[in-house]
Amino acid sequence: MIWNKTKECMSREDMRQLQSERLRKLVERVYHSTPFYRQKMQEMDITPDDIKSIDDIVKLPFTTKQDLRDNYPYGLFAVPMSQIVRLHASSGTTGSPTVVGYTRRDLSVWSESTARCLSAYGGTSDDIFSVAYGYGLFTGGLGLHYGVEYLGATVIPMSSGNTAKQIQLMHDFGPTALACTPSYALYLAEAMAKTGIPREEFKLRIGIFGAEPWTENMRKEIEAKMGVDAYNIYGLSEVMGPGVSHECECKDGSHIIEDHFYPEIISPDTFEQLPYGEQGELVFTTLTKEGLPLLRYRTKDLCTITDEPCKCGRTNVRMSRIVGRSDDMLIIRGVNVFPSQIESVILELEEFEPHYLLIVDRINNLDTLEVHVEVRDGYYSDEISKMLELKKKLGHRLQSVLGISGDIKLVEPYSIKRSEGKAQRVIDKRTLN
Repeated sequence: MIWNKTKECMSREDMRQLQSERLRKLVERVYHSTPFYRQKMQEMDITPDDIKSIDDIVKLPFTTKQDLRDNYPYGLFAVPMSQIVRLHASSGTTGSPTVVGYTRRDLSVWSESTARCLSAYGGTSDDIFSVAYGYGLFTGGLGLHYGVEYLGATVIPMSSGNTAKQIQLMHDFGPTALACTPSYALYLAEAMAKTGIPREEFKLRIGIFGAEPWTENMRKEIEAKMGVDAYNIYGLSEVMGPGVSHECECKDGSHIIEDHFYPEIISPDTFEQLPYGEQGELVFTTLTKEGLPLLRYRTKDLCTITDEPCKCGRTNVRMSRIVGRSDDMLIIRGVNVFPSQIESVILELEEFEPHYLLIVDRINNLDTLEVHVEVRDGYYSDEISKMLELKKKLGHRLQSVLGISGDIKLVEPYSIKRSEGKAQRVIDKRTLN
């Protein structure tokens, strides 16, 4: 089902015209209302008159997370606080949190955008959504919550944690859709199986997963264990929250809601704009945001974009899965390694659970990589020869994909710590020393 056919099926020419109009208004607004952007543009000898169309976006300055931190808490807001009706913020584990402010109109745009996502997954007003993302300053919980209400469906504001209660209410309240991180979905699936309650007694049919990278193999794992259609939802708090892009029934990339969030792909090295189809860093300009409008915000997420027509009928461009982050990439003995590459290999092999931990260290001036991975029930054995064979199989596959070897540590099922939020997959001891 297409929620907003006018915007989701707009011709490319009409979309570019709309984006051009909105960009001109945005630049005019931030130039006069945000000293940070006015100074940046003056330093580059740019005025709003220089921006004629969306093609001129390359003339504008980039914005980074550090810029938000440097202007903490409200320095980048474009309206007075009397017009801000809600605040969200990142966790701030690596410095000051990034603070996001929303006007009443911003919240309406956010809710409508999220409703588009839910509709693309097959959600209707007849559905009941259990939202198991965290509520509070994190945008996940309330972002999905208001999208569900905008759709006209029923929302269970479950939030994250308390897994036993989650399962009880999923059984008793009969939600047909679940929204949470993909790693928590797998944890829930394990816990549900342990209860002994037949899967048929749960009514779940849609899974909405995001807030952390996940692979196609992880999708298959979730769908098999939970009996749902699993869909990706993408967003980030600085740009809006969940609802910036979404998959459709084709599951062939995520449609970007580009009438509100204009995407670019740039080289993380040269910062030059790259053509569609080339992998690079994803950049967003918030064309309609009032509270915290952002010009060319560097997400650090690496992906590709395509404007090839989608079989679902939507004409909005699609972004690929996030393959990693330009700032989270591990460089091990000179080789670029993304955790998602390792996860994909693990999930290709039926002997292993989708739970792993990467430990990177430097010993005697040499980088080391340990891959801790759980062996499935039925494959874990006390026989050393069988475990050595499994270890050898995984080691060879990782070597062929990564180009480097790692020390494989096979562990028992359920021995790697589960997360009720975003999973911690990497411990880089080199940054801790």
